[in-house]
Amino acid sequence: MSDTLEKVRTAVKRLKVFPLPSVVLLPGSAAPLHIFEPRYRALVKRALETDGLFALAQVMPGQEALIAGKPALEEMLCVGLIGMNELLEDGRYNLVLVGVARARLRHELSTTQLYREVEAELLEDEAVDAEADVNLRRAVVELVARLPTPVGQRVAQVASRVSGGALADVVASTFMQDVGKRFEVLTETDVRQRIEIVTEELLMLVGHLKPRKPEGLMN
Repeated sequence: MSDTLEKVRTAVKRLKVFPLPSVVLLPGSAAPLHIFEPRYRALVKRALETDGLFALAQVMPGQEALIAGKPALEEMLCVGLIGMNELLEDGRYNLVLVGVARARLRHELSTTQLYREVEAELLEDEAVDAEADVNLRRAVVELVARLPTPVGQRVAQVASRVSGGALADVVASTFMQDVGKRFEVLTETDVRQRIEIVTEELLMLVGHLKPRKPEGLMN
């Protein structure tokens, strides 16, 4: 990951941007994308030829109808790294974009490319103490107890590998499907506040689910 972050530090000086209002990518999560517009096919082609990086962006409220043109962009971005990818015969791409880091848009750059490029600032989470995410971990345990066993085990395994802001991002990307809520998590750079937001959302979900019945017992 440190090597990838070093690439991001370079990339944000001239960052390729894909506005996509229907998708909010969070660091540590993955988004499958089908790339068909010529300008974004050119973006992906260039990314694959260089560092494999580009950012997903949200558009400003009221700008959604301008998505085919050049809508104003929200300042918070998520820089992603192209993972699996497939070039189709007609030039379209299927790919998986893996979120790497938050970045803040500073200003848009002039370009001769079909796609948009911006200068951005890499945003890294501040370190927090080991107890900062304790309530979120408890909420994850409560949720795991309500999920089918295989699903719960996978969630527990993923949650055990990360902490702090990264844990909040992973949980949000897994269980928060509302675009607005996910963007709220993306824009929250205060790690403690981000953890609180995700914990509250997770506890609401837990409240709507019944505990899993014990396995191996007759009902």
